[in-house]
Amino acid sequence: MAPPSTPQRTYRYYDLVMAAFVCVLLCSNFIGAAKQAIVDLPFFGPTPFGAGILFFPISYFFGDILTEVYGYGRDRRVVWAGFFALAFASLMAFVVVHLPPGPSEYMKTYQPALDAVFGNAWRIALASMLAFWCGSFANSYVLAKMKIATQGRHLWTRTIGSTVVGELVDSSLFYVIAFYGIWETGDIVKVAFTQYILKTGWEVVATPLTYRIVGFLKRVEHEDYYDKGTDFNPFRLNA
Repeated sequence: MAPPSTPQRTYRYYDLVMAAFVCVLLCSNFIGAAKQAIVDLPFFGPTPFGAGILFFPISYFFGDILTEVYGYGRDRRVVWAGFFALAFASLMAFVVVHLPPGPSEYMKTYQPALDAVFGNAWRIALASMLAFWCGSFANSYVLAKMKIATQGRHLWTRTIGSTVVGELVDSSLFYVIAFYGIWETGDIVKVAFTQYILKTGWEVVATPLTYRIVGFLKRVEHEDYYDKGTDFNPFRLNA
């Protein structure tokens, strides 16, 4: 007779964090990504940035919390959930945009606006999925390894250090894939650089909140996972 399998642990807040992560990811890519805005920075003057900066860094914030508390394997499942959510949302955007519009005067005005906002959604979605996938796994991998190296001490070093690496990968990929040939090359470089600085800055500012949430989850979930012996293959879905 085969030995009984060990039941997998369940958590009170893991599913909630996953849902919040996916929601933030969709908002950042379909509400904010196509909008180029301007912020007046000290020493730099008027600087363009993508409005997705309001949302996207929060996904890395969640990624840090997931890996720190639940481990790389469970964060990997969340990353794949976000990836498939982006794929489905981009497919639906493509279908809606390409449905024949009605003959009303309203639709004659509305359809061009719909095309302008979501017509390049396939590029944004492709860029988002590739950049998000690569950046998120880089972020989670670095944090998991740093947690072992620091023996769980100095949380701020791994949340900020992993974000520096993950956001560099993400920003380097996203803007080139999404907007090359649509925006001026100079604007792409400026926006990508600004996004990288601002996104990393978000993580620094959010550090006290990260400590509070991580501490709370570790207490109520009775979990503080160390990825010793973890298979870091990003293509696996099991925790």
